[in-house]
Amino acid sequence: MRHRSKKLLKFNWMDFQHRNAMERSLLTNFFIHKAIKTTAKRAKFITPMIDKLINVVNTKDEMNAIRQVMASLYTKEASLELFNNVAPKFKGKTSGFTRITPIKYRDGDNAKVVLLELV
Repeated sequence: MRHRSKKLLKFNWMDFQHRNAMERSLLTNFFIHKAIKTTAKRAKFITPMIDKLINVVNTKDEMNAIRQVMASLYTKEASLELFNNVAPKFKGKTSGFTRITPIKYRDGDNAKVVLLELV
């Protein structure tokens, strides 16, 4: 039975460290480049994390926001991009910062490739 489990967002085949590293690298690359090409499952996986990070920057005081953001991102360059360029554009909003646009199906495994970008 499927009680309260989100099968599409979990990546059950990865252990915790692998899932955490994948999440952090996707988030870091997303905030550096402001758009990434990835699979639909991974895009749906990191969309809530993007919303949370932008809300943390906009609502919390600066020191606590820096601590929480650096726990989720790898590089200082990505966090500076988030603080200086990305979060101020979405000051009044609480969600809906990203757009997922389907591109094609990948040749090797027929996975759906999408473009995840800021609105």
